[in-house]
Amino acid sequence: MKQKAKLVTGLIIGFLAAIGLDQWTKLLAVNHLMDRPAYVIWDGVFEFLYSENRGAAFGMLQGKQWFFLIIAVIVVAAAVYSISRMPATKKYLPLHLIAMFLSAGAVGNMIDRFTRGYVVDFLYFKLIDFPIFNVADCYVTVSMFIFILMFLFLYKEEDLNCLSGRKEREAD
Repeated sequence: MKQKAKLVTGLIIGFLAAIGLDQWTKLLAVNHLMDRPAYVIWDGVFEFLYSENRGAAFGMLQGKQWFFLIIAVIVVAAAVYSISRMPATKKYLPLHLIAMFLSAGAVGNMIDRFTRGYVVDFLYFKLIDFPIFNVADCYVTVSMFIFILMFLFLYKEEDLNCLSGRKEREAD
């Protein structure tokens, strides 16, 4: 049980730090990029460009704040459930971290939606004209990419039995 408590404490600290980093970068964007031209990092490739996103990823679902709140609550609830069911072993550490970063991304953008009415985006890959995004979006996207890779190449279906209750959880 001590191992699980240490893990959960670390995940909570990581979750809060990840949200803090996201909110800090958005504050920097508001203070230094709003109403200004793009700050070019690599000409024609990458720049900081302030944008107010009133929708979801890439500007979809404009103005649906309650929908996004519900999604964020579901993501956090699923993460808490998963973390509580998964053993506190090295084998499951990547999944614990994925759950933490997915939750931090969802909560980071939810904070913006309810304090500002929009999400602050500021990272822009001009080379491919990719939609402007933020640190919380990175958490979600990278976590999902790693999650998919892990289930393609590392975990097997029976490794997730701990989530369904079909198999007793390994000792903590």
